[in-house]
Amino acid sequence: MTQRITVRSQALSWMIVAFLLAGIPVWAEQGRDSSDKHLAQLPYEPPPQPEYTPGEEATPAPEILTPQDQDRLESLIPLLAGRQELWAIGEFVHYGKHSVPFLVKALKMPGSRVRFNAVETLSMIKDPSGIPGLLEVAMNADEESRIRSHALRVATRLDPNQVIPALEVMVKDPNSTIRNTAVFETRNVHRKEVLPIIISAITDPEQYVSITARDSFWLLTRFSGSIHDWEVSTPEDRKEWVKEWWTWWEEHKEQFGDRLPSPEPPPENPNVS
Repeated sequence: MTQRITVRSQALSWMIVAFLLAGIPVWAEQGRDSSDKHLAQLPYEPPPQPEYTPGEEATPAPEILTPQDQDRLESLIPLLAGRQELWAIGEFVHYGKHSVPFLVKALKMPGSRVRFNAVETLSMIKDPSGIPGLLEVAMNADEESRIRSHALRVATRLDPNQVIPALEVMVKDPNSTIRNTAVFETRNVHRKEVLPIIISAITDPEQYVSITARDSFWLLTRFSGSIHDWEVSTPEDRKEWVKEWWTWWEEHKEQFGDRLPSPEPPPENPNVS
């Protein structure tokens, strides 16, 4: 009985081996078929494009304001703060230079959001007739510093030649943020009148204002002075160092015309700490 089971087991084992060996050529053939396959992209047909219809042109701003237009612009002023502020700004921009008197009026309205958006809208219209109103806001000590700073930036970009008297006042403002904004904006005014204003700010009690003044002077003149450790400087140190800038100014002020030359893109300032 045992011998009969052993013979059956051996026969079954040989049958399994024979079955496996018989399948090897099939697998090999399948492997050769898969290696001969190549990927190909089907022809691409783009979807049909919609027919182009040109948009309608915007209605041009009126040459002369009618009483209805004036009432409309007046009613837009309170909307500069709230959910419709972007729409109101767009309406003011559409009317262009006609909007400037209404926006200057908005600069004195209650609500800081109205005043800030009025400044921003004037920057979009780019009409220099709004500069006096902007500078009045910039020099107003009772106004928020962010609105004052933004008003000065916008006025400087509209016409830098008109902001020099304001800069002279603002570099002495009690608010250090305003002083820093003023001395930073001097680098956009290529007039030699700003150079003494910048030098006076080098002695500022706030270190960061002093460093901004130093860098603005260098950007306009390429004069950087001797190397000093500005990061750990004291007001007394800066009062001593500024003598070098005044000496340079006395020696070179006659070399400049009314307008400073526009310098080439600046190299790295070796005196920047």
